[in-house]
Amino acid sequence: MKIILVRHGQAEDETRPDSARQLTDFGQQQAVQTAEYITTHYQPDCFVVSPYKRAQQTLAALQLRAPNVPSQIKENITPSDDARQALIDIGNIEAECLVVVCHMSIVAHIAGLLTGDYPESFSLAEARAFKMDFVMTGMATEIDRFVPAQPY
Repeated sequence: MKIILVRHGQAEDETRPDSARQLTDFGQQQAVQTAEYITTHYQPDCFVVSPYKRAQQTLAALQLRAPNVPSQIKENITPSDDARQALIDIGNIEAECLVVVCHMSIVAHIAGLLTGDYPESFSLAEARAFKMDFVMTGMATEIDRFVPAQPY
């Protein structure tokens, strides 16, 4: 099984409620680059996304490239949620290649739980792929990372 964790792309400043913040134009470009990388190198069979707008917009780039992959919204993968509970819920999803689109800092904490390592920050729209026989703390190996190009 593979789990690919993705942080959303660059979002607008906090002029709206956090849950309503949208991707900037650059954030949209980041999401497209990450979607292209994931769909070129992997075959996702399930998408999971936070209910927050910027995560859903990041996922939309993936859905354009993989329109037949089912998706579900998980209410407990927002920035301040508990990574342990999120990992338990993610582990109950039947998938061979699951893509999870969410936020800092929960994405770093989920990654740390998967590998048993200290959480490490994700760049905007960064994707990290993990391979494991089953979802459990410390049972995964990171196999890949992708960080979209920055503006020149």
